[in-house]
Amino acid sequence: MQSLRIVVVNPVAIEGEDDPAFAAQAARGKDLRIGLLEAGYNIIASLPADLYLPERIAQLQPDMIIVDAESDARDVLEHVVVATRDARRPIVLFTEDAKTSSMDAAMAAGVSAYIVAGLQTARIKPVLDVAMARFRQEQKLLAELSDTKLKLAERKVLERAKGLLMEHHKLSEQEAYQKLRRLAMDKNLKLSEVAQRIIDAADLLG
Repeated sequence: MQSLRIVVVNPVAIEGEDDPAFAAQAARGKDLRIGLLEAGYNIIASLPADLYLPERIAQLQPDMIIVDAESDARDVLEHVVVATRDARRPIVLFTEDAKTSSMDAAMAAGVSAYIVAGLQTARIKPVLDVAMARFRQEQKLLAELSDTKLKLAERKVLERAKGLLMEHHKLSEQEAYQKLRRLAMDKNLKLSEVAQRIIDAADLLG
């Protein structure tokens, strides 16, 4: 998707331009931005990984975040993870750090793609396409898991409410269920909401 709105996050440079590490990082950042532009992507901002990053991400609402960190990207990722905690977005990390431990930590933190020495222009679009596809699949699985957990929780609430009605009103399971359904229809509520109200009332009355 070449219309992606991308924010590039770089480590905060402390040293001056004469520092070799700073120069190398600056060159990498330049190559990355050129590659993204040549591939047709829309870079809406290049931001430092600082305390203001969450606020800036919230304002810009990018489709994807690219982290450019030559080595030891842990601190950078922490800022990015905090910035995307409430609104998940695909995160792609370009780095020279090939350590397995670093890769595992990055993926556990929510990185969609961890690319080592992958700044060649020809590789950028396929990498971003795969990262976006992986992110969407993960979000789908998370949504399905959340839905399953919700249904299980609602089922437990329903079963407990039925048990209370059966006990206090001497009803059969089917009669208790039908009573819950009638209450839900009369009050225009979900079955689980009516069940929770019955449980709350029973807890309140001891």
